[in-house]
Amino acid sequence: MKINTDGVLIGAMANHQNPKRILDIGTGTGVIALMLAQRFPDAHIHAVEIDEQAAKTAERNFKQSPFSHRLTVSNTAIEYYNSPDRFDLIVSNPPFFVNDLKNEEVRKGIARHAAEGFFSMLVAKISELLTDEGQVWLILPIKQAEDVVMQAGYYGMELMKSIYIHSDRSKAAFRQMICLGKNRTVLQESDFYLYEDLKVHTAEYKILLKDFFLAY
Repeated sequence: MKINTDGVLIGAMANHQNPKRILDIGTGTGVIALMLAQRFPDAHIHAVEIDEQAAKTAERNFKQSPFSHRLTVSNTAIEYYNSPDRFDLIVSNPPFFVNDLKNEEVRKGIARHAAEGFFSMLVAKISELLTDEGQVWLILPIKQAEDVVMQAGYYGMELMKSIYIHSDRSKAAFRQMICLGKNRTVLQESDFYLYEDLKVHTAEYKILLKDFFLAY
């Protein structure tokens, strides 16, 4: 469960005006939660992770960070997670290969693949945990993003922002980052490009991640 592009993008892009409580669903080793702790110094971030080894690694990473007092993790599946509190900002880089061939390594398979009905459950759970003024940010392949937006409507959540992620300007979007909320607003759409040349990241990518990557 190494750092991946989807994870760092949502960690750097997911936004809220003033979140006090943040939930990271499927935190892996905790990278997204750590990025959000760095970006929102007044927020407490709770992470949920189904894989025991990854959850222990996330906990260790949290304790070794300068944000340790604001970071916690639960080793559980999101469908079994309960909290008396509601969250202003919920983020997730969820598994998205529904009914695809399973990875030979079971742990990686859990991280990458979603069972039928997973997204229906996820949207329902998010609606339950989100504050009335809260926002949820997800990064998904285009088809899954469209399905999630449709399902969100059943729970009174609407698409507020949509960012189409492209490898470069010559290629169609391969991911869609979506922001959902319970308040009606004018939809904001934009495109984001990762590369300007072979293995050369765009200036906007470097600017986005300069506070997190030493190389930039």
